Amino acid sequence: MIFLKEILIALLILVLLLLIGCESLDASRQINELTLNQPLSVHFIDVGQGDSTLIITPDNKTMLIDAGDNNSGKTVHDYLKKHNINKIDVLIGTHPDADHIGGLDYIIHNFEIGDFYMPRKSHTTKTFKDVLVAAKNKGLKIKEGKYGVNFNLGDYVICKMLNPVNVYGDNNNLWSIVVKLEYDQKSFMFTGDAEYPNEIDMINSGSNLKSNILKLGHHGSSSSTSEDFLRAVSPHIAVVSCKYKNQYGHPHKEVLDILKNCNIPLYRTDEQGTIVFFSDGKKIWTDKKPGTYNYYGNR
Repeated sequence: MIFLKEILIALLILVLLLLIGCESLDASRQINELTLNQPLSVHFIDVGQGDSTLIITPDNKTMLIDAGDNNSGKTVHDYLKKHNINKIDVLIGTHPDADHIGGLDYIIHNFEIGDFYMPRKSHTTKTFKDVLVAAKNKGLKIKEGKYGVNFNLGDYVICKMLNPVNVYGDNNNLWSIVVKLEYDQKSFMFTGDAEYPNEIDMINSGSNLKSNILKLGHHGSSSSTSEDFLRAVSPHIAVVSCKYKNQYGHPHKEVLDILKNCNIPLYRTDEQGTIVFFSDGKKIWTDKKPGTYNYYGNR
């Protein structure tokens, strides 16, 4: 009789545990559903002749790719603060050029940083050294960004590094970290200043390059965005970050003509300022209309 009573008590405890477990699962599901009411947002921040891209996931994880030149750190800082960001979960300096990493030291000093990635390419400039010193003073370990590095940004977004695939010598641009971001059925590719050799290597790597939105390599320079690469990526939209009537003539006419001939809408910070795209994983939208294919250079 005592034995039967012990069995009944044990069964009662088991049932209570199962009920508590189900309630926890339901609560978790409700939280996830609530979180997903916020779309993924991708912000191409206008930093003039430079690059800076902010990603905010549906569960409020953040990634910042580059921070413009030495004069842009405060601009990027203020933009992040405007969006109530105090921590950058993943920070990426695509390559050592000043128009990409110049503002990173200011960002490192003023935000909590999670993981920090840069390629294994050093440089002798003060700008590069300032970033290293800032990371050291903050106790940040710089992780190597290269082909094959994959990570989750929160619970819903997957990031894959597609470049550098090889060792590229002294050309900083060729060392650019290229990141493909996947959110459910939609994807974005951020290319830094990657050029033709990188595009060939990425195609030959066998990676799935198809992306709905492509941030053009090297500010739309003719040294990037080959027709083969465009076919491999097959973007629905292209984005270029550059200054209006900049001294380099970016984006170059050759690239503008390719995009126009391929009927790929172009969004450009030199015409439209900061551009923000949103996605629920099934569709992508923005409140801005595409820019033009106008060429403003003198080449």
